[in-house]
Amino acid sequence: MQDRAPDADHAEHAGHGHAGQQEGAGTPDGFQRLWMPHRMAYIKGEGKPAGAGAGEGCPFCRVQRLPDAEGLIVARGDLVFAVLNLYPYNGGHLMVCPDRHVADYTDLEDAETAELAAYTKRAMTVLRSVTGAQGFNIGMNLGGVAGAGIAAHLHQHVVPRWGGDSNFMPVIGRTKVLPQLLAETRESLAEAWHVNDG
Repeated sequence: MQDRAPDADHAEHAGHGHAGQQEGAGTPDGFQRLWMPHRMAYIKGEGKPAGAGAGEGCPFCRVQRLPDAEGLIVARGDLVFAVLNLYPYNGGHLMVCPDRHVADYTDLEDAETAELAAYTKRAMTVLRSVTGAQGFNIGMNLGGVAGAGIAAHLHQHVVPRWGGDSNFMPVIGRTKVLPQLLAETRESLAEAWHVNDG
C-alpha cells in the first residue's frame, strides 16, 4: 500500500486530511513510499527457533505437521520435502529440506543425500516449466557464521533467476517486489511437480 506525503500546506495545517493520507508533519520530497509492515516480523526475528533442538520452534519441523497449502509445502518425498521460502529472494524460491532435524550436510544418511539431490533437480525442472527460469542460485549456508538464518535444520535453496531480475528496489530500497502471492506460487508449482512425477 502506498501513502503519499501530504502537500506542504497540509503538513503545516494539520487536521485537513484526505482519504488515504496520514496526518503528520514533514515536507514532501518527491519519493513514493512502499510500506511493507509484514517484513517487521522477519526483521525482529519472529518465528526463529528458540534453540537448536527439533522441539524448540524449528519452522522446518513445524511446517511438516501442517497441511501442504498452509505450510507452503510444494512436494513431499520419503525423506525430504520442498517448501517455498516465506521470505523469498525471487518468486518461486524453494528450499529442499530433510524431514529429519539435522544441521550438517555430513550428518545426512546416504538415502537422504540422494533424495535431497533428486528433489533439487526436480525443483529446477518444475521451476523452468512453470516460471521460465533462465538460471538458478543453488546452495546451502551451513552454520550461523556462513549466513544460515535457521542453522539447526539443513535446507538447500533453489532460487530461480531471469535476465534483468535484479533492479534498484533491493539495492536502494531493501525491498523485493514479487509478482505472485506465495499461496498461488505454491499451487502452481505443486501441480506441475506432480505432473512431472508421472
